[in-house]
Amino acid sequence: MRDAPILLVEDNPDDITLTLRAFAKNGVGNEIVVLTDGELLLTRLLPADGTSPLRPAIILMDIHLPKFSGLELLQRIRSDERTRYVPVIMLTTSTEERDVVASYQLGANSFVCKPVAYDEFLRTVRTLSAYWLDINKRCPSSECPP
Repeated sequence: MRDAPILLVEDNPDDITLTLRAFAKNGVGNEIVVLTDGELLLTRLLPADGTSPLRPAIILMDIHLPKFSGLELLQRIRSDERTRYVPVIMLTTSTEERDVVASYQLGANSFVCKPVAYDEFLRTVRTLSAYWLDINKRCPSSECPP
């Protein structure tokens, strides 16, 4: 799904820069929309003002965010018909088992710990983008709302 944007929900400026650089180095041409808190995500995904919602290919989301945690956001995303089937990958520094379990219980499609080493992070982004943008077959829009 190389024509839809990727949402990166991250509040750490260094992680944002690293992730954008990794996508660029891996030749990912999708627009990357960076949102730095949960309120911004909800405004773009589930607008209450009647504007068209953003339809991302995937959402990469940290767990520790201002205003709403990634887990709270995941619950909201999965509870709304407009976003229920959007792939959500928890991309976080957390290695806490409770975060992994809660993420999957709330409907995360994947849980990925951010590698510390830059080369490992590049490989992780390459693998994520190849799988979620090229290999994975999404539910047809006639069966699953976009």
